[in-house]
Amino acid sequence: MPVPEHKSVNDGTVAASQSGQLAHVAAVLHRAVVAPVRAFRITYLPLLMVYFAYGALGLIAVAQGFWEKKGLTLSPTELAQLGVWLALPWAIKMVFGELVDTVAILGSRRRIYVFLGAAMVATSLVMMAGAAGGWLTFAKPDTIYIAASLLAVIGVVLQDVVADAMSTEVVNRTQPDGSPRPQAEIDYDLGMVQALGRLALYLGILLTARAAGWLAQTLSYETVFLIGLVIPLISVTGAVFVRLEASESRPTDWRILGGGLAFGAFVVGVGVLGVPFGQEVIFVVSMAVIVAMLIRVTHDLAPEVRRRIAYAAILIFAFRAVPGVGAGYSWFTMDKLGFDEEFFGRLNEIGAFLGLAAAWLLSDAITRQPVARVLLWLTIGGLILAVPNFMLVMGAYEWTDRVLGIGARGIALIDAAAQSPLVQVSMIPLLTLTAIYAPPAQRATWFALMASFMNLALVAGQLQTKYLNQVFHVNRGAYDNLPALLAVVVAIGFIVPIVTILMVGRRVR
Repeated sequence: MPVPEHKSVNDGTVAASQSGQLAHVAAVLHRAVVAPVRAFRITYLPLLMVYFAYGALGLIAVAQGFWEKKGLTLSPTELAQLGVWLALPWAIKMVFGELVDTVAILGSRRRIYVFLGAAMVATSLVMMAGAAGGWLTFAKPDTIYIAASLLAVIGVVLQDVVADAMSTEVVNRTQPDGSPRPQAEIDYDLGMVQALGRLALYLGILLTARAAGWLAQTLSYETVFLIGLVIPLISVTGAVFVRLEASESRPTDWRILGGGLAFGAFVVGVGVLGVPFGQEVIFVVSMAVIVAMLIRVTHDLAPEVRRRIAYAAILIFAFRAVPGVGAGYSWFTMDKLGFDEEFFGRLNEIGAFLGLAAAWLLSDAITRQPVARVLLWLTIGGLILAVPNFMLVMGAYEWTDRVLGIGARGIALIDAAAQSPLVQVSMIPLLTLTAIYAPPAQRATWFALMASFMNLALVAGQLQTKYLNQVFHVNRGAYDNLPALLAVVVAIGFIVPIVTILMVGRRVR
């Protein structure tokens, strides 16, 4: 009969369509899961160890956070101000980049700088251990902590600059027979190395998160900092064994290095002299200097390429230039919710796992998708993942515990998803563009300048954090203003990226 036959045809068409859709979804998921595995090369491993070591510094994070509250006298506003200073070395990476590209120490323009950075991190850990243990008394613990934190940041920045440069030099440009590889394959590999670097960083965070909580709860903070000395050894080991494509040498560009050193001296002078609104002045000058340097190093690119990089940088800057709540939220969870060191370790572990999973599954898509689309979804996700924070600070956990059996700790475990380091995922598109277009003799400088611009966004975010903590005062035991502070932070973190995406997103291809 015609009607049953017609239904049969329709049923077959629908079934075929559904089967095709399932096959497409399966193919996308398979590609997302397998892409990082296929992209990995054993020659990348030593480089990835440097990124891994950066993430593994999370081993001391819980002890450091609790020591800040229990052993130091710095307020959340003062810690936010310190955060601005700690972000500034990331904003002058061009100095390190030019050094790494042009100044050889003992014949090395790569490994020796990793060694120097590791030595700085190790010295910082010893200083914190001495202050926490009471056997370093040349200054107050607060002062030693500030100095150690600055030294650690400089060491990490130096290693990060070298790792970024090496990330373009571990990718083969030729076939085993010496013939050149297709440029499309090289570009894809350069992008995947950036993704693998983020994965290595997240893996370092993941593998140390639970241990960080256990160590901080079981051992003294002094002992935890001393155990952390194993981390610089990891990056040193990676630098020893890494194999790189030979990079071109060139004369030092003193307009970049000299200007960067002068800028660094300016920053130190403003900080030492206590210039009014010094951090704001430094931010404005930093922006002017870095933008001028970026214009200089990219002047040989085709206009359409320069526009593409510029709009991508603007989008990512807006995504990163948002405030945080500050230390007050962590202290609230310690004082009011009773979260201890071990539980903080669990939260960090969950956040690291989700960040690693997201970076793994999204790495292939991120290297292929427009920057605006990536940031749009990350921004929307951040808004949704802020809900558990509100539930905790508003006391909603009492109702959920009574009605649903989910208390503060249960909500915090859900909230751990919001702590996933997805901001780093947002950097992959710009790092990929930099890796593709950076000239061989200027790789470290290019990466450093791009990263300096992006890290200025973090400075902007820290400044906003400082301002908001001054307006909505929060301190040890005084958390009445925390809900309003959190609401403003979440609103800014959503509105600023969305408005920027709507304004310039279509101009990024």
